[in-house]
Amino acid sequence: MTEIVTVEILCPDAETATRIAGAALDRRLAACANIGAGVTSHYTWRGARETSPEVPLFLKTRATLFRPLATLARQLHPYDLPCILAHPVTMVTEDYRDWVLAETDA
Repeated sequence: MTEIVTVEILCPDAETATRIAGAALDRRLAACANIGAGVTSHYTWRGARETSPEVPLFLKTRATLFRPLATLARQLHPYDLPCILAHPVTMVTEDYRDWVLAETDA
């Protein structure tokens, strides 16, 4: 069975999330994109504590497409070091898995 992952990308705004989502869908690097409500992120960056509003983007895709999807996201993302994570999907309905596989390039 082909492994499916959910890729999580934190974006500075909905515009960036929409741009990355559209590019990923157009290139068949993801079958689905979900843009969530804003969150507040707290982190240390270059030795200083930071707080920033961010918008989460979730993309469903094949595990084998993570690298090209991450490369695309980095090209379109304004951050020097964007958060791009892949979460393995350990359980999925067969019909949803088949749809993700059909909508993404192998």
